[in-house]
Amino acid sequence: MNTLLINIMILVQVLSALTIVGLVLVQHGKGADMGAAFGSGASGSLFGATGSSNFLSKSTGVAAVIFFSTTLTLSYLSSSRHAGVSGGVLDSLPTTSAPAPTPAPAAISVSPAANGAASAPSAAPAAAPATGAAPQAAKSGAATPQSSQIPK
Repeated sequence: MNTLLINIMILVQVLSALTIVGLVLVQHGKGADMGAAFGSGASGSLFGATGSSNFLSKSTGVAAVIFFSTTLTLSYLSSSRHAGVSGGVLDSLPTTSAPAPTPAPAAISVSPAANGAASAPSAAPAAAPATGAAPQAAKSGAATPQSSQIPK
């Protein structure tokens, strides 16, 4: 019985929403009333020059009252239907155990470059090169470690 009532209320709500959309689209704006006042063809309509706007406005208001009342009724019915359930959607999900932590990856070794250059510098700083070693290192393309001392 309860699901039948909810289905009927949803049907009434959808029909009232479609009625509101249709009535709003049929209505004329404020600028259309000025044309009817100066003898436009709207004065010979079914409801008269001003009667159609009042009828459509009142019909839209009635459809809006029906729409809001069905919305409130549906919210009341769904809250009473789920009175024992508290919380949100995520509370109804099944609980699963957390996956085991994965071990940290091993250190990645650095391979020498394809052109035969020296591998990455080690953690310990190398000794400062002799005075004649710097031009030779620049010619061979290898990087020279920089010393923290200023040469004299």
